[in-house]
Amino acid sequence: MTTPASSAADPASAFPPPSHPRLIVPRRFADQRGWFCETWNAARLAGQGLDVAFVQDNQSWSARRGTVRGLHFQVPPHAQGKLVRAVRGRILDVAVDIRRGSPTYGRSVAVELTATGGEQLWVPVGYAHGFCTLEDDCEVAYKVTDFYAPASEGGLAFDDPALAIPWPVAPGEASLSDKDTTYGGLAGFDSPFAYDGVPLQPECVVP
Repeated sequence: MTTPASSAADPASAFPPPSHPRLIVPRRFADQRGWFCETWNAARLAGQGLDVAFVQDNQSWSARRGTVRGLHFQVPPHAQGKLVRAVRGRILDVAVDIRRGSPTYGRSVAVELTATGGEQLWVPVGYAHGFCTLEDDCEVAYKVTDFYAPASEGGLAFDDPALAIPWPVAPGEASLSDKDTTYGGLAGFDSPFAYDGVPLQPECVVP
């Protein structure tokens, strides 16, 4: 049920609106000192269909490989879109379509994000998000479109068989927070997110 990431944008199609997951790979300018890149440029990305406003930056550190954080979301009116990147190490980043009525409801996108490559995943409102660290000592930074609202927090069990996410760690070996062990699966989940007409597809890669 997982949709793999594409390696290139489809030149015959327009960039999808912000309701679609997007893999963004900022260009790096390298010289003898190292490299420089713009990790976010609102004007440039708005011109490519990703016109969003971020209000908060978050960062996490995970000591061990096999740490799973997720699957998380915030319900309306405090729903969040997220732009996620690894600033140290590597992660498998996952977005799950949880929009009621969507033809791709319950399907997911799973992409590897690395500090060395600089890849970023845009996770729109209406998707549950989570990641698994692929090595020790990982740091993840992400921008969000609404403030953290504890009363609006929600989640799904990362290892729900109905989601069939190819996590690189066995469920019994994953390192989880206490809160993440309490979430249920997709069965019986009453989604607060409505389908907006854009089904899940392989990401467009934005250079």
